[in-house]
Amino acid sequence: MDEDGLDASRFATDDESPSRADADPDASADADGDSPMPNVPDPDPEENDVPEDVQKYARFTKMDGAQYDRVNEFLRDRTYVTAREWAIARLCSDFRTETGVEMTKIGENLPELVPFMTDTYTPQAVNQARASFEEKVRKAGATFLYGAMCDFFTAEELDDVMYESTEVAKFLLEVEGVDLSVEEELEAEERISSVMREVREASEELREREDEE
Repeated sequence: MDEDGLDASRFATDDESPSRADADPDASADADGDSPMPNVPDPDPEENDVPEDVQKYARFTKMDGAQYDRVNEFLRDRTYVTAREWAIARLCSDFRTETGVEMTKIGENLPELVPFMTDTYTPQAVNQARASFEEKVRKAGATFLYGAMCDFFTAEELDDVMYESTEVAKFLLEVEGVDLSVEEELEAEERISSVMREVREASEELREREDEE
């Protein structure tokens, strides 16, 4: 995936970039006009204060040394979500219990859980980021399906869109520490292609039926 620039080293810091301590992930509004998420700066907790499952959490270890702005720019170029929304959505999935999501634990330990996040968050801020992620995914899904069904793209062009989208999604999973085998990648791509073929066929039948009427 290096040919497409999908390399985790893109997130690494360099001598010309501000240090993590100087980087404020929420210093300005998001590019889409969203207001910054509220956060609650907090001194680094003592080692004993960090829950055991937080200490063992290794989802974002490949992002050590990464800066929020670089991660956010990468995501903004390829998706609708921000780095904050991506990270918190993943944490909400990983820290889900039978009674709900452990939002207080996520917010209080955010800097320990995600290398490029430097401040703690309130439970309300965590919930807001999760809700924003879900809303954007739903809107993106509706936009994509409409594009696939309205006959704007040819079958070949739609295949290209699906390929590019799949590559970005796989890269993000790999950054999170998910190791996909070649067989798993091929199986996932085939399932997606099969679904899209059904979407194209169904939309063609629908348009033909409307033309007949």
